[in-house]
Amino acid sequence: MGENTQPIDDLRLFHTGEHPCGYWPDRVARDLVLDPRDPRLPQLYPDALGWGFRRSGDIVYRPHCRQCRACVAVRIPVADFVPDRSQRRCAARNAHVDTRIVAALRDEEHLALYQRYLAARHPLGGMDDHGATEFDQFLVGSWSRGRFVELREDGRLLAVAVTDVIPGALSAVYTFYDPALESRSLGTLAILRQIEWARRDGYAHLYLGYWIDGHRKMDYKRRFAPLECFNGRSWVPADL
Repeated sequence: MGENTQPIDDLRLFHTGEHPCGYWPDRVARDLVLDPRDPRLPQLYPDALGWGFRRSGDIVYRPHCRQCRACVAVRIPVADFVPDRSQRRCAARNAHVDTRIVAALRDEEHLALYQRYLAARHPLGGMDDHGATEFDQFLVGSWSRGRFVELREDGRLLAVAVTDVIPGALSAVYTFYDPALESRSLGTLAILRQIEWARRDGYAHLYLGYWIDGHRKMDYKRRFAPLECFNGRSWVPADL
């Protein structure tokens, strides 16, 4: 179990069947999942994040592959975070971008941006036909306490960072942005703004999900130093 948590004797967990790995096309994966029918999921979720789990819609899961341990849960101790030169440049370049923290309620503007992002970033990735129902199932869910961090420029929506709020921490669930603005590093900006939010409101950590050594799309996470990783028993300083 994670730090400052007690074992829950009647907690049920399940293994999924093997499925194609979403990160390495030549591998198969499987997950450990908290019982999705457990009515205590909203209460269990903060502890589960501390045990290295993650949320996707209403599913709380952790990779548990037979012969691979590449996925490492990571989080930022926000009080200790110091931006590097690239992150400072990103913040300065986007200083005029406004941040709005709003309820996690989809509207047509959110959905249109999400669909443009998927079409550009994940073509033929199985999410091409995502509509309003899939958006709500994947990003919002029925029980999580989520917020949308909107990044806007002159009123125009540039990016949305879906963020869960739990006691003592924030969790970065998913970020999507205008694919035409790739050079603006809006994904990095979204994390910087989430860190600002966490500091301002007294949250100790920002969970970033999983880091994978050698994976191009995950490499950016190690630059948010200092970083902590979950080693299966506790959170320790990361040496990535």
